[in-house]
Amino acid sequence: MLFHVLLSLVVLVSVEDASLAASTLQIEDEELTHTEAIRDDEMSQNLTRTNFEQLEKLSNRSRYVARSCKEIQDRYHEHEDGLYFLTTANGMVYQTFCDMTTAGGGWTLVASVHENSIYGRCTVGDRWSSQQGNNANLPDGDGNWSNRNTFGAAEGATSDDFKNPGYYEIRAEDMSVWHVPNNFPLEHWNLAAILRYHTENHFLRLYGGNLFQMFSQYPVRYNVGSPSNRGPAIPIVYDHGDKESTKRLYGPNSRGEFEPGFITFRAINIEHAAMAICSGVKPVRGYNTEHYCIGGGGYFHTDQCGDFPSFDWDRLGREQGWSASKEMTEAAVLLFYR
Repeated sequence: MLFHVLLSLVVLVSVEDASLAASTLQIEDEELTHTEAIRDDEMSQNLTRTNFEQLEKLSNRSRYVARSCKEIQDRYHEHEDGLYFLTTANGMVYQTFCDMTTAGGGWTLVASVHENSIYGRCTVGDRWSSQQGNNANLPDGDGNWSNRNTFGAAEGATSDDFKNPGYYEIRAEDMSVWHVPNNFPLEHWNLAAILRYHTENHFLRLYGGNLFQMFSQYPVRYNVGSPSNRGPAIPIVYDHGDKESTKRLYGPNSRGEFEPGFITFRAINIEHAAMAICSGVKPVRGYNTEHYCIGGGGYFHTDQCGDFPSFDWDRLGREQGWSASKEMTEAAVLLFYR
């Protein structure tokens, strides 16, 4: 009998200890949960405060009055890459990306050439050639190399074509070009670029200060002249990449026709179709420029029409031949002035 009484007491004490332990654990869990909630709330407040401060800093940039990123750099001592607001001579305000670090900074993004479908032939989205089909009766195509049309947004310049008023409004001396993989966010453009370079000989002074004026002198249209009648070829300074890596971005057949280390304007192929820009290269022999030059007028050979006219001649993923590399074909071309 005494044994059973003692056993009952032991069980009762064990149950009470277990209950006490459970209660203590529950209290500790509640305190831990409360502590975590406080910490999460503090982190959220800090993040919100940081975001607000960043947004406030970006918003303050709208107070700047300047016509180029170089003017912003000189007048307001800004040295951070990012989006800024510029004002045209007529008072129109627009937003664009400023490269404030490359080669002293002050570079204004004015345009991007983005190939939305390598298999399309002068179809919707080919704003830098023709969206109206391959038509000999429309030799200029959409004509955006030498008109005042604008389209797109700076932040989406790697996802679609882009052109702002700075393209025809800014009077610049040099150009910078970035090849950035499609759809990359703006804050990673610099590091993501497969090729970046700039000029430093102030060549735009000779051509009215921008591409709008240059292509008025060297029209980008079908049957404008013979292949030898191309525009200027300007030496470049590499910021990322070099001559050898530039060559590898294009097809092995193309490499036998050009010399890397230049940017060339208004190249003409054997079929008399004009392309606007040969990025990173200068045609020196042969006239198959459709495989390594971008943009153009409204009429090409049947398999060449588009913003990247014939970068996929041998089709992506097959024997490369004349085709440009997948990296080059799937990267937007960003154009800057300074």
